Amino acid sequence: MYEDIKKNKRKTGVIVFGFLLMITLVLYYICYMFDMSSFAAITIALTFSIVSTIATYYNCDKIVLASVKAREATREEDLQLTNILDALMVASGLEHKPRLYVMESSQPNAFATGRNPENAIICVTTGLLQKLDYYELEGVVAHELSHIKNYDILLSAVISVMVGFVVMLSDIFTRTMFHSSSRDKDDDNKGNAILMIVGLVFLILSPIVSNLIQLAVSRRREYLADSTAVQFTRNPDGLISALKKISNDDSELDVASNSNSYMYIENPFPKKRGYNISNLLSTHPSIEERVQALENLK
Repeated sequence: MYEDIKKNKRKTGVIVFGFLLMITLVLYYICYMFDMSSFAAITIALTFSIVSTIATYYNCDKIVLASVKAREATREEDLQLTNILDALMVASGLEHKPRLYVMESSQPNAFATGRNPENAIICVTTGLLQKLDYYELEGVVAHELSHIKNYDILLSAVISVMVGFVVMLSDIFTRTMFHSSSRDKDDDNKGNAILMIVGLVFLILSPIVSNLIQLAVSRRREYLADSTAVQFTRNPDGLISALKKISNDDSELDVASNSNSYMYIENPFPKKRGYNISNLLSTHPSIEERVQALENLK
């Protein structure tokens, strides 16, 4: 587990640096297409990419919560949920209790986010609270606590916000292509030409790269979180039953998007569950595979 935590921290650093580089090149390309000077373009690109990267790191949890329109859970309204978290805190060994949030949706689902255990958040749907019994809900909360303890939350939150940002830049690029003026054809600055080409390549490939990053960090962490959750609860049947109920539910989660779908305990798009060949292109292992792995823990 400790080795996985170290790997997650290293991956986060690499991804943040890659994001900074990618956004700088993409923004340089966009600015250059608007006939800005090379100095102005690179200054704007660097300034904006650095500021956005820092803002993303420190506010990724707030951005994610705002995107799903979640409210903070209270003991008066969500007594069972808060009691389960209090009991699991002892078993988890975490020093800081994550904040609890609830989002309105009939689909049973949940995710954890935040940049570290000290600033962690667990968010569940109203459907999860209504459709799962005590031990099933305990298994799901324990699963999300495992993501927090294993530092999966920083990696997933940063990627979620960054992927959304890349999608926005891709949209800007599309509009820019149709409205920007052409550059002087006699411009023979090879350095600018190379940087422009690299920026264009990054812009075109960024959505693909974002999806590959999601696939790379999501699948194994789900197995690890499942097994760690069982260590907390000593009850694999609760999580197994919860996963089956969540998987069989065909309700829609309107606030979910492609940029954050892999954060949830199960794919929030029912039509995409188990759709891909051998599940190789899915950010989540199949429920059957996860249940089998949990059965082996008994």
